[in-house]
Amino acid sequence: MLFIFDMGGVVTTTCKLDRVYKKLNVSEQQFKEICTVSDDEGNTLQLLDQMEIGALSVDEFWYLYNKQISDNPNLPQVHNDLFRMYFHPQIHSKTVEIIQKLKAAGHRVVCGTNTMQSHWENHLERGDYAYFDQTYASNKIGVAKPDEDFFRVILDAEECKPCNAFFTDDKEKNCVAAQKVGINAHHFTSSDDLYEAWKKYF
Repeated sequence: MLFIFDMGGVVTTTCKLDRVYKKLNVSEQQFKEICTVSDDEGNTLQLLDQMEIGALSVDEFWYLYNKQISDNPNLPQVHNDLFRMYFHPQIHSKTVEIIQKLKAAGHRVVCGTNTMQSHWENHLERGDYAYFDQTYASNKIGVAKPDEDFFRVILDAEECKPCNAFFTDDKEKNCVAAQKVGINAHHFTSSDDLYEAWKKYF
């Protein structure tokens, strides 16, 4: 069997951008508006989404952000990668225990995560991906959840049929997308709940 785990919200705590907004002197809504741009064809792009699929580097993101706010003297220019500086996730030890038990039972266990380079480097540095046999990160494979192709990429790489794959994520929309591909999905609400749902596979 193949077991696919989301990272933030499942294996670790999620990223909270409150400190970033405060440092930038903007509200969450203002930040989203600043990060919404138009390309040469007039299409609307969300810079965070582009960074999440690896189409935009972190340096490019902050360059464009600074460019967007250049006419506003009340907003500070950014000279450090705040996404990296303010990202301090905590491990959910019970989830790690589930991963270890599944691996000990002979299952293939991988990570399927939406992330950006800043957070990828942070998790890598901390060893969070070392719990898995393989990691499939959106910024590396060029597609992000809830796009169904995200799951197709993993199934193809793992040479696994959807019916033999199990997925868990704290976002219900991602679980729905996985189910549409034919994967057995469990909406993550707590490590204890997941333990009860999957302990029959240990």
